[in-house]
Amino acid sequence: MLSKNRIKYIRSLEMKKYRKAEKAFLAEGNKLVNDLLGHFSCKLLIATAQWLEAHPLLLAQETIEVSAEELARASLLKTPQEVLAVFELPSYTYDDSLPGHSLCLALDDVQDPGNLGTIIRIADWFGIEDIFCSQGTADAFNPKTVQATMGALARVKLHYCDLKEFIRVQTERNVPVFGTFLDGKNIYSQELSAQGVIVMGNEGNGVCKEIEALVSQKLLIPNYPQGKDTSESLNVAVATAIVCAEFRRRLS
Repeated sequence: MLSKNRIKYIRSLEMKKYRKAEKAFLAEGNKLVNDLLGHFSCKLLIATAQWLEAHPLLLAQETIEVSAEELARASLLKTPQEVLAVFELPSYTYDDSLPGHSLCLALDDVQDPGNLGTIIRIADWFGIEDIFCSQGTADAFNPKTVQATMGALARVKLHYCDLKEFIRVQTERNVPVFGTFLDGKNIYSQELSAQGVIVMGNEGNGVCKEIEALVSQKLLIPNYPQGKDTSESLNVAVATAIVCAEFRRRLS
């Protein structure tokens, strides 16, 4: 049975300050929880009897069997599923030389949790293991972000840093820094690289001027037919998918 305090604890993880204080994050749903169980330490697993019976070999510090009604009281989802889990927040270290030998993403104040989660999922699909984020970027462990990743958080590491300084260091090392801009050059006709950084900008403002000045190659995803009046820009997650697909298609 779930106590009121336990429910309060679980629901508090919707807020960043409590995730930070408890060093924990929440995940819900069969696929997501299963994907994360093998990669993060599970502090608490709450599930229905039916779910637990189907998953007997689980490693969690504490497991609680509940009814569907009890689970619904703790869940943050509109349609609660059979299981939720509280995982320990990971702590990652990174080497800022990573972009010199692999392709990485950099996110400049991407603020929507759903967009961030989708970008993490896209990075996972295209084999990009590291994403460097400005401090103004949404929290990767926001429950909405976690749900949108569909388990990709198990394979993609996010590093929050002084993004301007990080990009400046890459430029000094002659590491290619790509970015998408409305005044960029057609991505389909430009030379791309298997190493470097792809910078994606804020939903409303794009890449900030300070980082734009450090970008070595400005790219454009052209509309079709070119010159026709269309939407002003693409959603940042959609644009990320198109750019990553072109890099991998060209360089595979």
